[in-house]
Amino acid sequence: MLLNIVYIIVGIALVLWGADRLTDGAVAIAERMHIPQIVIGLTIVAMGTSMPEFCVSLVSALKGTPDMAVGNVVGSNVFNSLLIVGVAALIAPMTILPATVKKDIPFALVSSFLLTFFCIDGEISRTDAGLLFLLFVVFMAMTLNSAKTAKGNNNNDASQAMPDTSETDGKVSVLKSVGFVLLGLGCLIGGSNIFVTGASEVAKAFGISDAVIGLTIVAMGTSLPELATTAVSARKGNSGIAIGNVLGSNVFNILMVVGVTGLISPMTLNGITSVDLTMLVVSMLLLWLFSFTKYTIQRWEGAVLSVLFAVYLAYLVLQAIG
Repeated sequence: MLLNIVYIIVGIALVLWGADRLTDGAVAIAERMHIPQIVIGLTIVAMGTSMPEFCVSLVSALKGTPDMAVGNVVGSNVFNSLLIVGVAALIAPMTILPATVKKDIPFALVSSFLLTFFCIDGEISRTDAGLLFLLFVVFMAMTLNSAKTAKGNNNNDASQAMPDTSETDGKVSVLKSVGFVLLGLGCLIGGSNIFVTGASEVAKAFGISDAVIGLTIVAMGTSLPELATTAVSARKGNSGIAIGNVLGSNVFNILMVVGVTGLISPMTLNGITSVDLTMLVVSMLLLWLFSFTKYTIQRWEGAVLSVLFAVYLAYLVLQAIG
């Protein structure tokens, strides 16, 4: 037990440090390539910070614990939409680009609806997984196309999407920026794995089910990269990367993680309830609704999201001990 607690502490420390390095590197790369922060957040940062979910879900499905695999994705997305965005908005109100409200958030919402629909019959078949993965390819194509469009715009449009950080351009080389990203991702993934190992062992010692472990301990553990990266980005005023990271991670988790995992190993679900799937959809609906208010998520809206997550977590804990 003591060793597992040490794992948890070391894992958290690695994740927080790695998130700082990843954010610095991603912002520097985005500035040098004149790519909007939202695109970097939706692709490089989101996919990188979602790797723990991918690894854990794939291994869980292959080991015969599909409830933990899907529970990890559902729990991570609820954690992302409610607590991560909530905490980030409490740190600093988050500015949302109109294109994000009109395209990226609806895409993440559609993904949530699709996963909920596919889970109704209690299984994720290869056909279901194939459709999810196909939609992921469409999402990536749309995102990369928007990046090309952004690069073709005039310099004034590009500067509006990026903060003025000319000082960073003079200090951080391309090689160093890439090194920051790789080092940050390594610490995020390694730290998350250490955390999940320790936390899962502690949870199992108390006889908690695979579904609940996936929805809580594993989901929060594998979402530590998103929490750390988004909080650090928000603190540094990079709201484009912050919200892009959350949305990109949610889409990646559902379409790529469940898609690839289901293609490799079709999953039969038992412990994922309608309450969990409802929270998945409601969390994205709330995020979309709050984004419409002056294209900004205010501190009070962040507080609402955080409180709702606390209520849901309390429900899961009561279900576990009940």
